[in-house]
Amino acid sequence: FACDIGGRTSHTSIMARSLELPAIVGTNNITKQVKNGDMLILDAMNNKIVINPSEEAIAEAKAVKAAFIAEKEELAKLKDLHAETLDGHRVEVCGNIGTVKDCDGIIRNGGEGVGLYRTEFLFMDRDALPTEEEQYQAYKEVAQAMEGQSVIIRTMDIGGDKDLPYMDLPKEMNPFLGWRAVRISLDRREILRDQLRGILRASAHGSLRIMFPMIISVEEIRELKAAIEEYKAELRAEGLAFDENIEIGVMVETPAAAAIAHHLAKEVAFFSIGTNDLTQYTLAVDRGNEMISHLYNPLSPAVLTVIKQVIDASHAEGKWTGMCGELAGDERATLLLLGMGLDEFSMSGISIPTVKKVIRNSNFAEVKAMAEEALSLPTAAEIEAVVEKFIADKSK
Repeated sequence: FACDIGGRTSHTSIMARSLELPAIVGTNNITKQVKNGDMLILDAMNNKIVINPSEEAIAEAKAVKAAFIAEKEELAKLKDLHAETLDGHRVEVCGNIGTVKDCDGIIRNGGEGVGLYRTEFLFMDRDALPTEEEQYQAYKEVAQAMEGQSVIIRTMDIGGDKDLPYMDLPKEMNPFLGWRAVRISLDRREILRDQLRGILRASAHGSLRIMFPMIISVEEIRELKAAIEEYKAELRAEGLAFDENIEIGVMVETPAAAAIAHHLAKEVAFFSIGTNDLTQYTLAVDRGNEMISHLYNPLSPAVLTVIKQVIDASHAEGKWTGMCGELAGDERATLLLLGMGLDEFSMSGISIPTVKKVIRNSNFAEVKAMAEEALSLPTAAEIEAVVEKFIADKSK
């Protein structure tokens, strides 16, 4: 499909990739240019739309599609291989999901687990909040579908551009900086309790981890950890099984969390960097605003410096850092992030084979040196040039 509004990191785009649907968003006026009955070539790989193409253009598009399918079949051979560099440095490549239906695509494409389970989809398209039992069943299904592989469950990330009509969320001047995500959960303890109890109960059926979004302080994470201990005590008293050692992590997507990452790393087992919001907040750029979309660049030296600080802070405490933003599935950025020390990449299922191939064909010592050079540069253009040159030199 194609639409007038949206960007690469909008939820429409994210869901399209999850469903493996070709899509072009943010065209501004495609709905005014196309009428019923028109034929289109939708080249989502090159961000190109051809209206009423010639027979020659159609034949060329079919050839490109056939080549894409052939390449996808070749990449499928990597399904059961680890994401390990030529010199033996291993990372994990996982998938992002919104529902249990997405698990098949992660497994089929060779994902090593779920790096982000967006639980807010459980709260959408309904008339009331999901109960503890409904959430328990949903999380259990995912745990069982992933057959023992790790599943990182992010607690409800409602607010911002994700509204729930039945919750009557307040109209805010800037909802992305307002009452959203963990702020709602901490204020509405019945929501937090039902969700965390559901996750804890489901942890008896697989390898689950809990991740909290929009954290800005150590106080928040300590309050959330105390709540988990309270709900664990309730479940013990009720004789309900759960994983006593379930790991807790933070989604680092605010400059505040990044700035105190060295403190947060002492409180949790892992970090996962949400580059979509982290880029937006670091650069003060609304990622849904087409007028300034050219300023939104996760390869900005400002953003990359923050990412590197988070990775280093976690490693200093013997913890690991993953990434579940759209940058994690950008093959152009894979080598740079690998060289920066990222431990886990999580993305849409369709991107997993390509990223795994890039990692397996690389040398960690070389990409580490390249990343060090890139991070010393003052502009995104210079950083991108270093990455592109490295890729070009290796392809000779």
